[in-house]
Amino acid sequence: MIFEEGRLSNGLRVATDRIPSVQSVTLGILIEAGSRDDPEGREGLAHFVEHAVFKGTGRRSYLDIARNIEKNGGYLDAYTTKEHICIYLRCLTRHLETSFDLLADLASNPVFPPEEIEKEKEVVIEEISSVNDTPEEIVFEEFDLRSFPRHPLGQQILGTEESVENISVDDLNRFMRHHFVPEKMIITATGDVQHHEILRLSERFLGELRAAPADAAVRIPFTAKDYRPFQKSLKKRISQSQIVLGTAIPRHDPLHYSLMVLNSMLGNGMSSLLNLELREKRGLAYTAYSSLSFLEDLTALNIYTGTDMAKTETTLKLIGELLHSSALCNPDPEEIETAKSKLLGSHIMGMEKMTRRMSHMAGDLSYFGHHISPEETAAAIDAVTPNEVARAASLILHEAPISTLVHKPSR
Repeated sequence: MIFEEGRLSNGLRVATDRIPSVQSVTLGILIEAGSRDDPEGREGLAHFVEHAVFKGTGRRSYLDIARNIEKNGGYLDAYTTKEHICIYLRCLTRHLETSFDLLADLASNPVFPPEEIEKEKEVVIEEISSVNDTPEEIVFEEFDLRSFPRHPLGQQILGTEESVENISVDDLNRFMRHHFVPEKMIITATGDVQHHEILRLSERFLGELRAAPADAAVRIPFTAKDYRPFQKSLKKRISQSQIVLGTAIPRHDPLHYSLMVLNSMLGNGMSSLLNLELREKRGLAYTAYSSLSFLEDLTALNIYTGTDMAKTETTLKLIGELLHSSALCNPDPEEIETAKSKLLGSHIMGMEKMTRRMSHMAGDLSYFGHHISPEETAAAIDAVTPNEVARAASLILHEAPISTLVHKPSR
């Protein structure tokens, strides 16, 4: 791996990760705007923009876009999170220039044909319906809404049917002017690339991008008071109880890797505490896991499981006992080593996937402000001690109260 980083005169960041052994390039444009940047009443706007840029540009129709990338043997995709939109592609090295042109066109020159936008609203509403048919998705979305009731972090990434219907072409263009700007964009390329070539193409196709206007929307920061702890149980038309517990604290970089090891030990994999206690030892659940989210200004921990309604209270009691047990407050060094090995394996094998590598590089530049190599990440994970994991557990589990949301079958 040969990592290089640069910046265009307009402020756009460019980073490359050269891997000479492959014959392809994975190219992405990360925009530092996501669902937490959606204006009130237009929830789902960032995600809709991600869809809408594919509907045509000043130079290409939707069909042109699809044929251009596939004729070159590549593929094109995008995703939206609470804080980012990423549009990316993978192509053979010999098609890099034409593929870069296509990707830059989507990010800088979409035209949002009104008739196509109306059709795409129906597509997104179908996507929302698909989520609403998934009990696990529903309970997580409601958990966020209740955890951050007066903050954009609680907004659903897809929005609601009503908010999507309210989105106009003017909303799309305004979002582009405010967020698809060089100071909020990061170009990352990994694979068979030369840094000077990616810089040249970036300057050629995106060097004229203008900065955001003076009245551009500003992201609302998170503070500890924006998290509202709660305990709630509701009846739903489902087959088993859906349980989510979680908490959120302000960002705390010194324990970043310790929190990752803690999460690995708690709810990641077959040997995790949650899986062993709830599934293997007691047969209470098919799925039990924890997840950790690192956002610009907060860290959130969530625990999920599903169980028979009659076993709900037992399951909740066991999770509560586990969160206050010596297994987390005074962790076994051997368990820590296993958790670290799981993390290291997942990270190293993940970096063998080009799309993951590109996305990870962009995420580092956005979150930390600089690139962290796979070797540096591995060393940081390996250096975590049991005492640091205990401190991380105390921080994430005791600094703010744990919230609980249970969706029970209505039968």
